[in-house]
Amino acid sequence: MAFAFPDLPYDYSALEPHVDAMTMEIHYDRHHRTYFNNFTGAVDGTPDADKSLEDVMKSVDAGTSAAIRNNGGGYYNHILYWESMCNGGSAPSDAFKGAVDSTFGSVDKLKEELKQAGITRFGSGFAWLIVADGKLAVTSTPNQDNPLMPVAPMQGTPILALDVWEHAYYLKHQNKRPAYIDAYFDVVDWAKVSERFGALA
Repeated sequence: MAFAFPDLPYDYSALEPHVDAMTMEIHYDRHHRTYFNNFTGAVDGTPDADKSLEDVMKSVDAGTSAAIRNNGGGYYNHILYWESMCNGGSAPSDAFKGAVDSTFGSVDKLKEELKQAGITRFGSGFAWLIVADGKLAVTSTPNQDNPLMPVAPMQGTPILALDVWEHAYYLKHQNKRPAYIDAYFDVVDWAKVSERFGALA
């Protein structure tokens, strides 16, 4: 199998005070690693073992085993989540900002839509910024589903992931999901998001 558990792109404390170091360590080294281990165990010896992770996600349907759907999703989603953040945040490219302004009105309006998608996701899940049919869109998915999956309510290629599972924020923010989302926006790596967008535009 070609699957590997990725290094965290920064130290556990790099996103302080917005995302605390203890949450980062538990989230990455326990939750994410468990998804990875369970996923690789589930696909071992199956045709999925020879696919890319993205192709496995694109083949998830109602008949896919829960072990592959949930753990594969957890493995993929967290990679994008870590890579959507950086120490101090960063600025969007002009091209990406132009696309955001055209679609949402402004980056602040995009943040409002992402926050609403995260707040209104009942239970656990993710909010996403995706590219669908060449256009930007905001959506959300339950549990560890993602927009690459045919079972998702809106399909597209994710370029930003916002984890709204309680384990992403409960140690610092308790039940205050909106406060966590506001803190998340302080560390969004818009330059990286711009890069992903550029690769799809």
